[in-house]
Amino acid sequence: MRRISSSVFIRDTVDRVWAVLTDFESFHEWNPFLVEAGGEAVVGARLSLRFRLPDGGREMVFRPTVLESEPGRLLRWRGRFGVPGIFDGVHTFELTPSAGGTQVVQTEVFSGVLVPFSRSVIDPSEQGFRRLTDALKVRVESSGARPAGELLQGEL
Repeated sequence: MRRISSSVFIRDTVDRVWAVLTDFESFHEWNPFLVEAGGEAVVGARLSLRFRLPDGGREMVFRPTVLESEPGRLLRWRGRFGVPGIFDGVHTFELTPSAGGTQVVQTEVFSGVLVPFSRSVIDPSEQGFRRLTDALKVRVESSGARPAGELLQGEL
C-alpha cells in the first residue's frame, strides 16, 4: 500500500469549496492535475477523469466509482486498473470548517500487486495533488466577492 496527501486552507465556506470541487465540467478551466472531468458526485456514479502528470507528463483517463458523497464534507471515489487487487486507488477529499474558512485534505491510498512497480505514476501524482489543492484555493478565493454582509466564521 502507498498513501499520498495534500492539504490547503481556503478562506471561504465549505459550501463554496464543495461547489467548485464538484463542478467537474469546469475542471479544465482551473485544475492542473485533473484536467478534464465529467459525471456527478453521487454515490454509485461513474466519473470520467483525465489526469496529467506534472511537468508535461503523460495523461491517463480512468473511470472511478463514487463511494461516498456528503456535500460540504466528503467526496470519495475508487479507481481500478483491470480487476480488483491489481492497482486500486481510493481518492478522498475531506472538507472541514475552520476559523475563517475551510481546511481541505486530499488523499489517495493505492493498493494492489502493481503498486511497488508504479513509482513513475505515484511519485509525480503527489506533486500533482499539491498543484490541485493550490489551484482549488485560487479558484475558490478568486471566484468573486461574497455578498455584502456575508461573513465567514471568525471574521468579526
